[in-house]
Amino acid sequence: MTLEKITEQMDYKLLAGSISREVTALVYDSRKLVPGCIFVCIRGAAFDGHDFAKEAAKQQAAAIVTEQEMQLPQGPAVLQVSDTRLALAQLSAAWFCHPARELKTIGVTGTKGKTTTTYMIKSILESTGHKVGLIGTIEAVIGDEHIPAANTTPESYLVQQYFRRMADAGCDTCVMEVSSQGLKMHRVGGFVFDIGIFTNLEPDHIGPNEHASFEEYLACKGMLFRQCRTGIINIDDAHADAVVKGHTCQIETYGVSPGKQADLQAQGIRLVHKPGYLGVAYHAAGLCEMDVEVDVPGTFSVYNSLTAIAVCRHFDIPQENMKQALREARVKGRIEMVQVSDDFTLMIDYAHNAMSLKSLLTTLREYEPGRLVCLFGCGGNRSRLRRYEMGEVSGSLADLTIITSDNPRFEEPQAIIDDIKQGIAKTDGAYVEIIDRKEAIRYAITHGQPGDVIVLAGKGHEDYQEIQGKKYPMDERDLIADILAEQKRTEQG
Repeated sequence: MTLEKITEQMDYKLLAGSISREVTALVYDSRKLVPGCIFVCIRGAAFDGHDFAKEAAKQQAAAIVTEQEMQLPQGPAVLQVSDTRLALAQLSAAWFCHPARELKTIGVTGTKGKTTTTYMIKSILESTGHKVGLIGTIEAVIGDEHIPAANTTPESYLVQQYFRRMADAGCDTCVMEVSSQGLKMHRVGGFVFDIGIFTNLEPDHIGPNEHASFEEYLACKGMLFRQCRTGIINIDDAHADAVVKGHTCQIETYGVSPGKQADLQAQGIRLVHKPGYLGVAYHAAGLCEMDVEVDVPGTFSVYNSLTAIAVCRHFDIPQENMKQALREARVKGRIEMVQVSDDFTLMIDYAHNAMSLKSLLTTLREYEPGRLVCLFGCGGNRSRLRRYEMGEVSGSLADLTIITSDNPRFEEPQAIIDDIKQGIAKTDGAYVEIIDRKEAIRYAITHGQPGDVIVLAGKGHEDYQEIQGKKYPMDERDLIADILAEQKRTEQG
């Protein structure tokens, strides 16, 4: 590909050299420099790519993309842009031959619900033969390949590379989580989404290396609706109007509140509670009329499924397929039911901070369990405040808290547990402490009582435990299976 071709949709000022030359690679990591490449100078938290521009010139880069004027040895073309992250997104889209144009692209932004919603959409579309790629917090999915995720929204080069691989693998659609950081850093620049979705907004991701304020966080979320053709908005959220301010897309709304007049509305919501099963049912009215039941508890499951319906009706999916797919959609580690007994309900959930744990336990309380049992730990080398807060939340909302280890990292597990206990001490909540997570889960199962709802919180989809800088295999599903097998052998022996 020529430099002239790859830069044709990019605004730049040519400071030196010529754009009439071949390009061998697109690089933004100085360790990957090769002769003939375009090197994009990205400012990161630890390194500034501009410091490696001279090295790129020495390595015979064809072009260097920069935000500042610089004196370099003769040879490479030097292109000055206002934002190298946006330039990287535009260059990446061109380098991979604009793969988003070969896909229907769906982007989901919001504080909560992104992961579950993307899997629900994927499940519904695939039920009628669509081939759907996915990019999100847990993984990227391309055909049968599952690639573990490092960021909710990967760097723009990787997003475009995934799009290209999806298109080449025969996918017709990609559904992806779009984080506020991803929008702020132009990781989804260089193309237009067919559908953009806003789920909800709460104060989160505010601090060093994230967002300077809630206002910036909100503004970054709103960028999606100047980069999509159709915007689908949760009208019940207090920040809905602010998020879509200045939008350039068609807007549709969904919601639960009868006073908001959503285009698609959930009516007659009822909780479904059977032994070993928690769910929710409702009637969808407005743009789509159908009865819905979801095998995941809580009002947020109504919102997530309503979002999926709002999206999938644009694909003309038959209602029966939608209803069946919503019942079968599962997300690893997100209120994931594990069958262990007909007497009580056990689930795994990723809730790993006070806000998500409070939301989860408050939802489960609505089902009036015999007891609500919460097992969790906190990560080491992270804010101690999180430990106090989670301890207080569990102590206030659960009938019994089982405190155990999460990822202790370089801290002593007992020290972390002692911090959690300080939070629980502010409440009247009962608790036990069992450092070994498998033994803690064994205690929860063997002491389960009829009508209990037991939640194993914090690990979710993770399949490891991080101790002293090393990740050891540990999947809670395997631990549960081992415990049940050991119980069976004991009973038979």
